[in-house]
Amino acid sequence: MPRPSSLGRQRPSIYDVARLAGVSHQTVSRVINDQPNVSRETRTRVLRVIDEIDYAPNMTARALATRRARRIGVLIDGPVQNGPNSTLRAFEKAAREAGYAVSAFSIGDDEASQMDSGVMELVTQGIDALCVIAPRESSLDVLRDQMTGLPTVVIKAEADPSWHTVGVDQRLGARLAVQHLIDLGHRTIAHLGGPIDWFDARDRAQGWRECLAAAGAAQGPYVVGDWTSDFGFAFGRSVELGQTTAVFAANDQIALGVIHGLHGRGIRVPEDVSIVGFDDSVDARHVLPPLTTVRQRFASLGELALQQIIAAIDGETEPSHAGIEPQLIVRESTSMAAADVLTASGASRRRWYPPTSWHPVAGSRSA
Repeated sequence: MPRPSSLGRQRPSIYDVARLAGVSHQTVSRVINDQPNVSRETRTRVLRVIDEIDYAPNMTARALATRRARRIGVLIDGPVQNGPNSTLRAFEKAAREAGYAVSAFSIGDDEASQMDSGVMELVTQGIDALCVIAPRESSLDVLRDQMTGLPTVVIKAEADPSWHTVGVDQRLGARLAVQHLIDLGHRTIAHLGGPIDWFDARDRAQGWRECLAAAGAAQGPYVVGDWTSDFGFAFGRSVELGQTTAVFAANDQIALGVIHGLHGRGIRVPEDVSIVGFDDSVDARHVLPPLTTVRQRFASLGELALQQIIAAIDGETEPSHAGIEPQLIVRESTSMAAADVLTASGASRRRWYPPTSWHPVAGSRSA
């Protein structure tokens, strides 16, 4: 259907949509707001007209009518990291498609003061609800004291009695990664973890432990650092691997750093050591070797978080949890475990011990 010339240069209105679709403007409003009691045929016809004449609802008028700003505030912890950043972008896309604007406030290392400032700034913008992305335990402790009264959704892998929550099952993702390595014959698997204040880092470490225990495999070294490639590189370039034949890294950045560090020492991935990351970042498939990793479906996470937000805005006060399962993506950084290489005395040379000169990056610790 061509754009009607009678509309001229004026912005199409809800009445134009109603006239062209052969329905009342109240029916158009019900379709726009995804309300029930509209037949599938009518809904399809109205949506087709909306698309053909490029109609956009007047959000200011809608906000005045509903006494809502149609704006959601987002507190994002660790915005430079791939996971939180990807989640924010996915949430913003889902919100725009549903007719909501998003105001984001980034939280840095000084969580207490920045959380206070962030909540105050977002509340003064007249937001309808609050979403918290990738929280640390410390930041959630501060948020509990805010008592904003706003509908709040926290993106967190596990349920929390204080808020609606939505998240990717981090423990399951870790178990998928470790089980893949076990299935390839690896029996000593190291874990390079993220900061212990991060819920995701804790859950991934716990999944690593659970899978090893269930398989009766040895728990390899566990080193806690930050989320950066530098942490992985420092490990890869300095640590004697010993009996460790595989490394499960808490994110792709750490994994890429390990590969780089090992390469500088002539240790091959995956021939000598298999590496698995977490996140399936945009560059994971383009490194050499392409990285086996755990995919978090960020688009689905953003959509699910928005559904929880809208339910909370509409009065669903009882905290609920919605989860998403991750997916193992197998590429070329993992392979069958190589047999131990024996020394002339018959003793295995695969023993894991860090040289005294090696230390995790600042703020890290081994556990």
